[in-house]
Amino acid sequence: MSVPPESVIPPPPSEPPMVGEPSAEQRQWAMFAHLSALVGAILTGAWGGGWGCFIGPLIIWLMKKETMPFVDDQAKEALNFNITVAIVAVVLVLLTVMTLGIGLVIAIPVGIVVGIAWLVFTIIAAIKANEGVRYRYPFTLRLVK
Repeated sequence: MSVPPESVIPPPPSEPPMVGEPSAEQRQWAMFAHLSALVGAILTGAWGGGWGCFIGPLIIWLMKKETMPFVDDQAKEALNFNITVAIVAVVLVLLTVMTLGIGLVIAIPVGIVVGIAWLVFTIIAAIKANEGVRYRYPFTLRLVK
């Protein structure tokens, strides 16, 4: 017995399909998704510990996910990366608190490296998104799918 080809459901793709090149508007919104993390971190920096870094990508993703596939992909990527960085920051704070401050010997250098990497990767991602390239951050937990 053979199964007719129409009834076979193909497996879901690992990444959303991209048809053609993203429009200039999609590239611009995708760039804003990445750069909004910088703006959010700056605005909440002194008062909120920089926790606003994932609010901008979240808002852009929620607004544009249904209408712009490229923005959907890049905003999720920015959101996942910033959530990952926030998790690392929480772990470093917990390390410091649980060791009664001795963990600062590790937390400060690691925090500086993570902060510089966050800034560099965010800028690279914004540039790539503006070029229409689907950028993937390294060392990112893909929590939002």
